[in-house]
Amino acid sequence: MFQTKQNNRIKYIFLFSTLVFILILIKVFYIEVIEYKKLNKLANDLWSRNLTVMADRGRILDRNGKVIVDNITTVGLYLVPNQINNKEEVAKNLSQILNVSYDEMYKHVSKKTSVERVHPEGRNLDYEIANKIKNLNYDGVYLLKESKRNYPYKDTLSHIVGFTGIDNQGLSGLELKYDKLLTGINGNIKYYSDGKGKRLDLSEIYESPIKGNDLYLTIDLDVQLALENELKNAFNKYKAEGAIGIVMKAKTGEIIAMSSLPSFDVENYKNYSEEVINRNLAIWSNFEPGSTFKIVTLAAAINENVVNIFEDKYNDTGSIKVATSTLHCWKRKGHGLQTYVQVVENSCNPGFVTLGQKLGKEKLFKYIKELGFGKKTGIDLNGEATGILFNLDKVGPVELATTAFGQGISVTAIQQVTAVSAIINNGNLYTPYIVSKIGDKTFEPKLKKEGIITKETSELVRYALESVVANGSGRNAFIENYRIGGKTGTAQKVGENKTYMSGNYVLSFIGFLSSNNPEYVVYIALDHPTGVTQYGGVASAPIAKSVFENIISIYDIEEDENGIPKVYRWNDTVYITIPDIINKTKKEAKQLLKGLNVEFIGDGDKVIDSSPTYNTRVKQNSTIKVILN
Repeated sequence: MFQTKQNNRIKYIFLFSTLVFILILIKVFYIEVIEYKKLNKLANDLWSRNLTVMADRGRILDRNGKVIVDNITTVGLYLVPNQINNKEEVAKNLSQILNVSYDEMYKHVSKKTSVERVHPEGRNLDYEIANKIKNLNYDGVYLLKESKRNYPYKDTLSHIVGFTGIDNQGLSGLELKYDKLLTGINGNIKYYSDGKGKRLDLSEIYESPIKGNDLYLTIDLDVQLALENELKNAFNKYKAEGAIGIVMKAKTGEIIAMSSLPSFDVENYKNYSEEVINRNLAIWSNFEPGSTFKIVTLAAAINENVVNIFEDKYNDTGSIKVATSTLHCWKRKGHGLQTYVQVVENSCNPGFVTLGQKLGKEKLFKYIKELGFGKKTGIDLNGEATGILFNLDKVGPVELATTAFGQGISVTAIQQVTAVSAIINNGNLYTPYIVSKIGDKTFEPKLKKEGIITKETSELVRYALESVVANGSGRNAFIENYRIGGKTGTAQKVGENKTYMSGNYVLSFIGFLSSNNPEYVVYIALDHPTGVTQYGGVASAPIAKSVFENIISIYDIEEDENGIPKVYRWNDTVYITIPDIINKTKKEAKQLLKGLNVEFIGDGDKVIDSSPTYNTRVKQNSTIKVILN
């Protein structure tokens, strides 16, 4: 009996020991296999220390791949206080190299932290300073790669691109809007230390940083530089309060160029007021459009068949009576009897009042709203305004009349460009956009509404606006053998007391190339220019002409001689295209070069060359040298 109990006890002890052993094996297996990664990571975290290696931010490029914003590799100073033995000496030498106080630097080297980033004194160091620190060869002092934003074009596209802070975070413009996608993933240099922070003799682990996504724009840098050059010259010449320039593709909504003055140097943004930095006037500024808005009234009237611009006539006496108000034409004596094509050419306010009356407020405001006025266009930039329209129930006879010629309402420049693009491209309204691609995502043109007007209406509007440039108020935008349409605008500004300001105007011009097949829309506006006649055709149209000439040159656009011929006035500059006179006789050459001053070189009778050469356009009465055999 006793033996049996003893045997049973031995069995139980054996079974228990076996069970404990099995549990230990399971636990060891669980720790070594199942929990290995987690525990190993926790152990590594206890021993390891990370030194950050900053990732490059994504670049910003134009539509042709030209770099607008890039990065410069710099150096940053990092300290591991527990590894610094001679803190006083290190603080003293670093303070002298970085030109900061000893007390400030001593705070860094003695701080109770595993890794201390010296900020801001040790940020974005140039290589000369970095080499001085490196040559000290101190334990616990590390120099690591950092990335600094580089804006080689300074104030070009400043309101659009924006800028970043010292930590490369986007603070404004596209830098802010697409900050998460532009920002890369920082890398690390991982080393191991003991509990006191002393570095262990173990291999470092390097984790490479991952660069941010590149951002491609619809902007053409060549056109942008040309636009800004022309706009700045006028802005400075006329001492204007502001200036706006936009170039957009009429059939897609792509912004080719956009400028707002005053601008700012993005690398020194702290030197400018928030008012300058935050106001992209092209999308933010609300103002009365003036006569450029007549394009909308014209398109609506033609589309609703209330006018035949060739046959219907209007007798302008210089003013028109509407309710209890008298509305005047800019030409006080009036233009007399004219077709509605001439009403458009002459920018005759009373003539457009009659078009508004023929339409009625419901129809006119229907087109105004369908073309995008009174709401944001949806352009992919921050800070867009909506403009201001009359509530339809508040529109009486006078409000209808003034709206018809662009007074009493407020719009933005981008709204006007978008609406006019729709009118001249057969009635298709596109959302304007400026970012074409970021990373692997491509942005395509976005059609908001199609068929606002008919193709036939669009063709008639284009004809009338080409006539404005050839023979009307937009004559200063005319380019020989190129078909340009457009409309001038002169809008009196409203002051803080809600009354019109004396002698303070926004002078504008909106035009397109080519009138038979519009590709590019150009908008120019000068806010209160001085020392110039206060008409958009005088101040803004010549700027637009220069921009068009740059576009023609950049894109090598061919001439088209089928446009509306210009009837030259006494004060117009006439251009002559030099004919082919090679192998002509001296007498024949003189006849062909009528209107030019001819200077013959040589005593032969046959032409062998000329300067300027064949097909060159020169001003009338220019001197041409003809070389004889």
